[in-house]
Amino acid sequence: MSAQCEVAARKQSGAAMGLFERYLSLWVLLCIAAGIGLGHWFPAMFQKIGRLEVARINLPVAGLIWLMIIPMLLKIDFHALKGVRQHWRGVGVTLFVNWGVKPFSMALLAWLFIGLWFRPWLPAEQIDSYIAGLIILAAAPCTAMVFVWSHLTRGEPHFTLSQVALNDAIMIFAFAPIVGLLLGLSAITVPWDTLLLSVLLYIVMPLIIASLWRRHVLAREHGFARLDKLLKRLHPWSLIALLTTLVLLFGFQGGQILAQPLVILLLAIPILLQVFFNASLAYWLNRKVRSPHCVAGPSALIGASNFFELAVATAIALFGFESGAALATVVGVLIEVPVMLLAVRIVNHTRQWYEGAGGIASYEECCPTDLHMHKTS
Repeated sequence: MSAQCEVAARKQSGAAMGLFERYLSLWVLLCIAAGIGLGHWFPAMFQKIGRLEVARINLPVAGLIWLMIIPMLLKIDFHALKGVRQHWRGVGVTLFVNWGVKPFSMALLAWLFIGLWFRPWLPAEQIDSYIAGLIILAAAPCTAMVFVWSHLTRGEPHFTLSQVALNDAIMIFAFAPIVGLLLGLSAITVPWDTLLLSVLLYIVMPLIIASLWRRHVLAREHGFARLDKLLKRLHPWSLIALLTTLVLLFGFQGGQILAQPLVILLLAIPILLQVFFNASLAYWLNRKVRSPHCVAGPSALIGASNFFELAVATAIALFGFESGAALATVVGVLIEVPVMLLAVRIVNHTRQWYEGAGGIASYEECCPTDLHMHKTS
């Protein structure tokens, strides 16, 4: 990596948060433990927080996600989005994995593990429901949290934004038919209010806020220096929001984790395999088509993570709140953040191997434009 990009990386991370980022895995584990413990000891408090929702979207969690992704969106020069066309190979790989592989590979894994190998240890009356929940989970590609994973791999932000927007558009038309096909149902009750409100809350509104905020800051004297200072102030809060989200998510489900640990563990296994299979496939395909690493990273992570709000809402709408399908999608929520952080670590540690293939642009060539390199004129 060039000295210029090294400086950019250090500036983006912020010295004040060095301790937190260096031991992020430890903080994640502590937050998981704290969430489970608090959810077990203070269930009424978490039930009250859990009821603060609209169309099955929890508003406190939505607010925390805003705090995570708006600072990342502030870095995006929206006029440069047209340049994402040069990364069409990465877009193609992500779409293929998200819609041509992921739901079907999850259906196969669910049938093998839940329907066959783990059947003796699971409630017989819930087997089909568990399989349905896993399929629903895989058919909904991630939206908001992708910006977090892309940021942690120093992915190309314009590619990430464009890919997420494209996925959202496709999801509106493809989610119900794919789930219906794999579940063998003629009609799927899609919670459209959840789907559309999620796109509005997690994409449209943060984009508008970030765009207006960025424009306002850059319009002032020394605009790019001001923007850089703002991002440094927001960065610690973004990480704190991630950890707080973990406490809430595990607090909401603390009772189920302690009451059904074996079921949770068995459901987590095919989800874990699905995440790493699809992430590895997208990463490998991007290397084969010579996408730069700053595209391959977010492409792999978009292909691996899930849109758990939509999945949980759909499972509840189809099978009920107490169903095995609802529980299976909740397990996806529980392991999403720690598993994706592990995937981020793998992507970052394999960059040198990835760029060792011939014909791949180095990170310096595709490095997202550093704020300090802009001119204020």
